[in-house]
Amino acid sequence: MIPLKSKEDIHMMGESGKILSRIIRSLRLFVSEGMTTKEIDAYAETLIKKESVISAFKGYRGYPANICTSVNDEVVHGIPSERVLLNGDILSLDVGINYKGYFSDAALTIPIGIVSGQIKKLLEVTEKSLKIGIEKVKANNHLYDISYAIQEYVEKNGFSIVREFVGHGIGKSLHEEPEIPNFGRKGTGPLLTEGMVFAVEPMVNMGAWEVEIAPNGWTALTKDRMASAHFEHTVAITDRGTEILTA
Repeated sequence: MIPLKSKEDIHMMGESGKILSRIIRSLRLFVSEGMTTKEIDAYAETLIKKESVISAFKGYRGYPANICTSVNDEVVHGIPSERVLLNGDILSLDVGINYKGYFSDAALTIPIGIVSGQIKKLLEVTEKSLKIGIEKVKANNHLYDISYAIQEYVEKNGFSIVREFVGHGIGKSLHEEPEIPNFGRKGTGPLLTEGMVFAVEPMVNMGAWEVEIAPNGWTALTKDRMASAHFEHTVAITDRGTEILTA
């Protein structure tokens, strides 16, 4: 069953989302060529403490860092390290916080320096697929209308959708029901209704969709080692329509 949130719950998640949005904007301005991903995580920790919130990721199932920093062929769950960002890299920042017991979750992929035309297209298509998916987050649509819309747009543009990792419900826990795959058949799945809150997060590969897990047990890599991008927002269905809480 998909948990429904009260108006108060959604208000609190909106507050959480606003804080998360500020943190991500600051991180985006901070990141530059020559920086290590560990330095970025340290800055994220500073921002999280300044906002008096808690990282949703650090310690979650043993995850060792405040945020996820996935570079190039790393799809998700990249662990911050001494890896130096180089001109032409892409970096996915995935950040989640807990504000007074309410979670929010968001991600984006940014270019480092000058990237190729095909990488630019990958980022544009992935970000737009998130927008297209969010347009389907509305009462009386089916859950997999979101999945279908994302898949159709991504594959039409020549890229592939990761199968192993999906979006999810979110609220007083980081991960709640339902799972939201980025592929599926429209007109199927549970009906959407007011009070539902989802983390919608397309993960798009430049090559094939298969991934594998690195020896660290966390980081998902594309099996063909081609680039991957990731965008995410926390989205609520309210009596005023669809609201992006992490915008």
